[in-house]
Amino acid sequence: MFILNFIFSIVPERISQSTTEAFTAFYNSFLPKVFRYFSYNIADVHQAEDLTSITFEKALTKFESYSPDKASPATWIFTIARNTLFDYFRSSSQRKNVSLDKITEDPEDQQTPEQSFLEKEESQILKKCLLKLSSKEQEIISLKFGADMNNRQIAAMLSLSDSNVGIILYRAVRKLRVEFAESSK
Repeated sequence: MFILNFIFSIVPERISQSTTEAFTAFYNSFLPKVFRYFSYNIADVHQAEDLTSITFEKALTKFESYSPDKASPATWIFTIARNTLFDYFRSSSQRKNVSLDKITEDPEDQQTPEQSFLEKEESQILKKCLLKLSSKEQEIISLKFGADMNNRQIAAMLSLSDSNVGIILYRAVRKLRVEFAESSK
């Protein structure tokens, strides 16, 4: 909620109470998904948090002009997130890194040290396998599993057909399974 209060404080326009309530519900619904999307694409958790804030700041400034007839809320916010990510990579000239360590770690897990070690090792192998996929495959994987979007939403966002997204996703997962099996030996 801190990020939301910060965003409301820096937006210069007066926002009506109903808009504030609607955006708050929208924010609460999409915040975890947008953050996971950035976490799939950026190794630095703090940078993922910053990009999440930037995304919601942009969404807030354009929230009253959003039309559900043009795109679903998920498609709209993830288009903003995607463009924010592209801007970040363009401005920082950094390579795309995938950090699964931060996603898979849950501080509440009560694992033995051996289980933690094996999980971390598998995560590192999976990270290396993901980097071997094409950028389109990586993006679809991050939208599907990081942002928890369905194929139709991904298709609308990337200007692909539903079936094309499904095929790319199927092939990418199959490549990951084969690569992971070979790397785990």
